[in-house]
Amino acid sequence: MPKTSEELFASLDALGISYENREHRAVFTVAEGGDLRDEIAGGHTKNLFVKDKKSRYFMLTVEEHATVDLKQVHTLIGASGRVSFGKPDAMMDFLGVEPGSVTALAAINDTECQVTFILDETLMEHAVINCHPLRNTATTSIGRDDLLRFIKATGHEPLVLKVTA
Repeated sequence: MPKTSEELFASLDALGISYENREHRAVFTVAEGGDLRDEIAGGHTKNLFVKDKKSRYFMLTVEEHATVDLKQVHTLIGASGRVSFGKPDAMMDFLGVEPGSVTALAAINDTECQVTFILDETLMEHAVINCHPLRNTATTSIGRDDLLRFIKATGHEPLVLKVTA
């Protein structure tokens, strides 16, 4: 059973990680949440759940308006051949989230560490990173170092790589 946002917050609290959470209407795309940018400071994210030809999964978390070249990104992330978008059922199986709620914080649900989490270098220049808390009706602001610490606490080794143009 996937974790809830309340369980996510309890995990952050247990790790001593500070965060701010702001409830809002459901936002399914970067464009839909544009008006929230003025109200919530920090780097806003776009997340791409992709798989390679050997069915290895990757979560690419980049700045909201960044461009990722899906024809070339495999050479940067160590994928076997070109990547394609992961299917919604795989997203639910591995990350416990539905399309529109994809987030780096979903590492909490990948208990077998089957997904490689990659954070773009440009995004990580922000002191604060904004992510969905496993649902698209809120935004959670977390320090970049705390985001890395959280992902590591889930058993993953996040990679910080330049994957955007």
